Formats: sequence, structure tokens, C-alpha cells
Amino acid sequence: MGPDLLDATFAALADPTRRAILARLASGEATVTELAAPFDMSQPAVSKHLRVLQRAGLISRGRDAQRRPCRLEARPLKAATDWLENYRGYWEESYQRLDTLLDELKAKEEPRKG
Repeated sequence: MGPDLLDATFAALADPTRRAILARLASGEATVTELAAPFDMSQPAVSKHLRVLQRAGLISRGRDAQRRPCRLEARPLKAATDWLENYRGYWEESYQRLDTLLDELKAKEEPRKG
């Protein structure tokens, strides 16, 4: 995944409405009307969110007679997760250093109590 698509993925995920739409689509395809139902916004506003998600490759839209169902496309989410995974080692090391420091402070504190 190139940096432009990764940027588009994170930009799409930055909005809580778009994250909610993706969560709904994780349970199966849905129409724009079905996706708009839980939100206090117009169908055109939901359609704008869907266009952002579609540009990021996070959803696709099919055609089923008169219906145009949306479905989740998880590949960009995997790429974003893989990118974030690069930082796991950093955070694990930071937390390990914090644990060590807390253990040292606790060990210094225990002789004073006794």
C-alpha cells in the first residue's frame, strides 16, 4: 500500500461516523438508506462519508437490481494495522522501562516501611 492510500485510510478512519459505518458493514452489506438510519444526518451527508470510504478503498459498492449495496473491503485496514505494528516494539520497550523504574522505586520504598 502506497503512502497516499495509507493517508486516505487514516483520514477516513479519523471520523467517528465513518468508523461506525465500517463497523456496521463488518456484519454484512447494506444500502445507503440502511447505513443512514442510525445517524441524525441526511442521506446526501451519509453518501459523502461513503465516497470518502470508497476513495480510501475501505468499501465497495455493487449493483443488485435497484439496490446498490455497500460492502466492507478490509485490505486497507490490514495495511494500516501492519503500519501501526511497526511501533509496537517502541511501546513495549517504553512500558518495560516504566515497569523497571516502578520496581526500583518500590524496592527503595520497602526498606523505609520496615
